[in-house]
Amino acid sequence: MGLYNKQLVDRIEELREKMTYVAKHNGLTSYESVMLSQELDQLLNKYESCKKNEDIDV
Repeated sequence: MGLYNKQLVDRIEELREKMTYVAKHNGLTSYESVMLSQELDQLLNKYESCKKNEDIDV
């Protein structure tokens, strides 16, 4: 796993924890929960794309 992917995974884990906290305290449909969820989705998509590219390069 390259440095970029490690940073991406770290950010994904950080967002998961934050989203869990916010959802627990503000509700799943709160503005902040939705925004965090969307950001997390984008990062997960980016991670999956990176993983596919690594598989092709090997």
